[in-house]
Amino acid sequence: MTNDIVALIEYYEKEKGIDREKVVAALEFAFISAYRKMVPGAEAIETLRADVNLRKGETRIFAALTIVPDGECKDQFNQVPLSTALKKNPEAQIGDLQEFNVTPKDFGRIAVQTAKQTMMQRLRQAEKEMIYEEFKDRAGDVVSGTVRRFERNDVMIDLGKFEGIMPNRERVQGEDYNIGDRIRAYVLAVENEGRGPEIILSRSNPNFVRRLFEAEVNEISDHTVEIRAIAREAGFRTKVAVWSTDPKVDPVGACVGMRGARVKNIVRELNNEKVDIIRWSEDPKEFVREALKPAELRTIVTDEENRVIYVTVDDEDLSKAIGRKGQNARLSSRIMGWDVQVRRDESKEEQFKEKIGGAAHTLGEQLGISDELANKLTLAGGFNPELVIDMPADYIAAALEITEEAADAILLRAHSIVNGADPDPDPDPADADPADADPADS
Repeated sequence: MTNDIVALIEYYEKEKGIDREKVVAALEFAFISAYRKMVPGAEAIETLRADVNLRKGETRIFAALTIVPDGECKDQFNQVPLSTALKKNPEAQIGDLQEFNVTPKDFGRIAVQTAKQTMMQRLRQAEKEMIYEEFKDRAGDVVSGTVRRFERNDVMIDLGKFEGIMPNRERVQGEDYNIGDRIRAYVLAVENEGRGPEIILSRSNPNFVRRLFEAEVNEISDHTVEIRAIAREAGFRTKVAVWSTDPKVDPVGACVGMRGARVKNIVRELNNEKVDIIRWSEDPKEFVREALKPAELRTIVTDEENRVIYVTVDDEDLSKAIGRKGQNARLSSRIMGWDVQVRRDESKEEQFKEKIGGAAHTLGEQLGISDELANKLTLAGGFNPELVIDMPADYIAAALEITEEAADAILLRAHSIVNGADPDPDPDPADADPADADPADS
């Protein structure tokens, strides 16, 4: 046996952690396969055994043959005459199985190359089986590893004795990795299919954030605080809804930590991804207030049958509630399990319009003009006669789309009202033909 086979055994035993018995068994199987290929007719032998002496570097092949009466040995590969068996064992009887050394001359030297290839295949299979056995119950854990290589856009990660794969779909947009980088990842699944066991890793899965919180926050690990829901857009923003079983424990404060130390560690691991920690509530109205913070909600209407919740906000809070590219509203919908519809609150605008309309009507009655012209004058800044008299005639004419003569008539009436005079009841300048307006009358 050559030194490289012995070195191979040592490598798989120490570096890969495969039991020595399994390694030796794989080597014995390899030599038996090599014997069947080398010796003509050996494929017909039903029972073969390889005896590997690692210390001496020797290998012997034994075949178990059935003892038959002399003259009736018709299968030389599986039978042996009684007279031959008695020479080896005087107590041999017909029908017994007896092992014979069938090792060819120079077998070890000739068979090494063939055995090495077969042994490698068996050991790789043993390694895969060990991977599956060790990791099949670790789905959902967070593991640390080193980036080993790239296959297309997939990242192969060295986990020590084993290797995991982080598919491109499980990577975080914007994260770049270099060979040798130390990273942590979530064990998404351990698949045992045609290509053998594979450890599928992820950094984009929402449960990766859950495990980070469980490791960082003692109150979560001892179940005082529970993570009720998580919504994530990996690389950008994550919302975590928490709830406390102990009324004395603030779930949000526990997750944030002293001066934000706990959540800062998690954000650092997520490469500065924004993390919102909100208080979970069974009341959808209260929950949506927490989810859409820092926006202040004006009204909340729920449609429980269709699980839709309508909220209105002021103009200054609209961008906060919706978020960049709709992210805040979208994540709020996911974490609540409701369709959150955010709208601008138009009640103030309507109230303002009503006030403007009322002021315009009063102004129209005072100046003897139609509501339409009064509304235009109000919108131009003339809320009352005192403000109107400060307006130039050409400005009033342009704002109301009337002639300057008609504008002068409006100004004259406004001056009369402010000065306390009783102006003549001139006709509405809007109803008169601007071309016929007499400046002397204005």
